[in-house]
Amino acid sequence: MKAAALHEWDLTPKQAIALQKELRGRVIRQDQIGAVKHVAGVDVGFEEAGKVTRAAIAVLSFPELELVDSVLAREPTRFPYVPGLLSFREAPAVLKAFARLSAMPDLLLYDGQGIAHPRRMGIASHVGLLLDLPSIGVAKTRLAGEHGPVPAAKGDWTPLTDKGETIGAVLRTRVKVKPLFISIGHRVSLQTALHYVMACVTRYRLPETTRWAHRLASGSRSTPDAVIR
Repeated sequence: MKAAALHEWDLTPKQAIALQKELRGRVIRQDQIGAVKHVAGVDVGFEEAGKVTRAAIAVLSFPELELVDSVLAREPTRFPYVPGLLSFREAPAVLKAFARLSAMPDLLLYDGQGIAHPRRMGIASHVGLLLDLPSIGVAKTRLAGEHGPVPAAKGDWTPLTDKGETIGAVLRTRVKVKPLFISIGHRVSLQTALHYVMACVTRYRLPETTRWAHRLASGSRSTPDAVIR
């Protein structure tokens, strides 16, 4: 899967913010998604005291949620850690990993923000836009917006709003467990995003896409055919 060359990566934080404001208008917030047979998750970490970015991608069959492909890629880290600008730090390694996949996903569930971002351009939206891939932001913490109490039942949610705009949903994936922050990434509506996140959740808080990607990145593989290329 080849990424579109929408911009350069050698940017200052100020230039990166300006680029986010430019790109956010290209994010598609309605469903433009076909049959989903494969879903992907991404895990990003750092090595050598932050000098190297490591990206792992797990592709699972859907709805079975069985691992069908996985890759690991490393890139020199070229951008500083700046909240709200993580895509400029992480995405080069993620795109390198996507280029190595043999099984292409139909949908990406990214462990990060989509439009639930101060400039409506989190990493799930940025990567989805670069790959022209339907994507969903599945974040463990809130970056922007406010919300009311989250109902207690599994699958219940409450809107996440910012300046009068609904930018996501706070979703209870398990009873008595902290909720997740779900938002549109690219080419997926919020209702569709919620549907697929819950369809990828089993008995854990996080969807299996995120769990598999983290497992692969950490070197903990529970099946002998889970090969990282």
